Amino acid sequence: MTDESLPPLWNPDTDDTLVCVGVRRETHDVLTFVLAADPPRRFAFRPGQFMTYALEIGGETVNRCYTLSSSPTRPDRISLTVKAVPGGPVSNWLHANLTPGVRLSALGPMGDFHWTPQSGAKQLFLSAGSGITPLMSMARAAVDLAAEADIAFVHSARSPADLIFRDELALMGRQAPGLKVTHICEADAPADLGGEPWGGYRGRLDLARLALIVPDFLEREVHCCGPAPYMASVRGMLQAAGFDMVRYHEESFDFAELSGGETVQASHENAGARVWKVEFTTSRRTIEVPADRFVLETAKAAGMRLPSSCTKGMCGTCKCRLVSGTVEMTPAGGIRQREIDQGLILICCSKPTSDLVIER
Repeated sequence: MTDESLPPLWNPDTDDTLVCVGVRRETHDVLTFVLAADPPRRFAFRPGQFMTYALEIGGETVNRCYTLSSSPTRPDRISLTVKAVPGGPVSNWLHANLTPGVRLSALGPMGDFHWTPQSGAKQLFLSAGSGITPLMSMARAAVDLAAEADIAFVHSARSPADLIFRDELALMGRQAPGLKVTHICEADAPADLGGEPWGGYRGRLDLARLALIVPDFLEREVHCCGPAPYMASVRGMLQAAGFDMVRYHEESFDFAELSGGETVQASHENAGARVWKVEFTTSRRTIEVPADRFVLETAKAAGMRLPSSCTKGMCGTCKCRLVSGTVEMTPAGGIRQREIDQGLILICCSKPTSDLVIER
């Protein structure tokens, strides 16, 4: 096959349409959705990166970030693996509605949390729950490339019934001698989920278990992803052990954490800055934003609950229409130039340069 016969690469600035081509069940509450570009495109990204999906739910456009669980070594398809969260409007909508043939819009890939397999590099992958997805992308890439990387992969779950990618990881471990996978479960599987007893490591990951499973963990580079309390626990135990945190990397966005209850404390460093009025048309709120502060930051400090995720201009979740006014915006890939031309902004990385009216 010649290069001329291959589909072109996905262009994040112009391409935005995906179609679901398959759905795989991973556990009782986790599904993997396989997506292809329409028209056909090949995807180039770094293992561990994410995309932002624009979903039409209840007559509104809702943006959510999901890490790619697939590997760039298989460029014709991408996949996202989603756990259905009780009461979660987006995850449950995806489980109920994202079936083969359904189309959706996406932005990316993007993200600073990634790792490219390198020969001889000693790695420690630590994950819990659905936080396994970016590390699965990394592991799949390493196996596909027959990389000689030494990877210790330690995954934590509630029970054997909640172990995502369990069989595939076992197969990958047999294919790649340098990949050692260890699971930790808090308890046996509930009776209504098969009741499988767990004979492996039991409980939650702590320093004693980590030292037993990976005796040389202090010599490794760590990539970590999971619920915020899990990552905080991992950071604490590594610091207590004297680990060089320069070699620690974690997934930095968590929609539930950042958009649900984050409160930004007001700063007193901007007393001399000019203050602009910012009106939100949908919520009918008007706030004052100093010229040296971001709109989202100030709005949250004022008690507003606004969709956001990365807060770095990367994911596009906080995208809004600027009805009037001007801003100084410093995006990091979360918005296309054509969207800017259409009057959209990312309020997480926008500072006002005049009074603003924002459709939100």
